[in-house]
Amino acid sequence: MKVTAIKQQVKRTGRYSIFVDDKYSFSLSADALLDSHIVVGLELSQNQIGDYKRLSDDDKMYANVLNYLAIRPRSEWEITSYLKRKQASPTLSESILSKLSDKQLIDDHKFAEAFVRDRRLLKPTSRRKLTIELRKKHVKDSVIQTVVGSEPQAEQTALTEIISRKRRQTRYQDDLKLMQYLARQGFSYGDIKAALSDNDQSVD
Repeated sequence: MKVTAIKQQVKRTGRYSIFVDDKYSFSLSADALLDSHIVVGLELSQNQIGDYKRLSDDDKMYANVLNYLAIRPRSEWEITSYLKRKQASPTLSESILSKLSDKQLIDDHKFAEAFVRDRRLLKPTSRRKLTIELRKKHVKDSVIQTVVGSEPQAEQTALTEIISRKRRQTRYQDDLKLMQYLARQGFSYGDIKAALSDNDQSVD
């Protein structure tokens, strides 16, 4: 059996279809194709074709993980959970996680930094709530502590922004309702009282 053609796919330009004896046999990504050293004219045994088909399936799983990561940053636990949902074998999962780590595409410290930065920019919240959200993604407490830290200024800024935004709503003209809302967001009573006092003084 001989490789008779290698064609770039139309819908997925990063993948190539390999034809054996003029019939489609399997596909590989550009990187996997280069690593395989497959060229037109190469003679393949039935066993080799079977090996390449398994490689093709593994390669597709890796491509799916990259697409999953492209949507937004993910923690290592999220990627591991994704691989389990897709029924990837433990060996393949370990291989993919190792490859992602080598390419610095998986790093819980960088993930936590990006997560906190985006949350503070798009939807400010308390350190306590950020900690809870990162723990849900199974980020280690040591990483969370380093990234979230104490940073009283960031906490105060988030609190001030939320108060300013919520005061525009009729129901939160009531101090008690606003305080209850802020407490649910994880801010301490003392910080809330101080921020409300500062806000009222600035309005006056």
